[in-house]
Amino acid sequence: NKESPFHVYVLQNPSNRFYVGHTHDLTSRVASHNRTDEVSGKYTRKNGPWKLVWSERHSTRSEAMRREHEIKSWK
Repeated sequence: NKESPFHVYVLQNPSNRFYVGHTHDLTSRVASHNRTDEVSGKYTRKNGPWKLVWSERHSTRSEAMRREHEIKSWK
């Protein structure tokens, strides 16, 4: 769907670590982060389970990427 918005999101794991990302399919992306079948080199798959604690919509990928970088700079 060419009109689907992009999302910037924050995940949190049981160790109170956070992960910030962006996607056009929030449900699938969170599920992907929580997969356990293939963990080599995948930070979120090795450090989950993750829960979605925050997200916001953006109309373009470039807006979402700008916002993701802004949030990551707060750490």
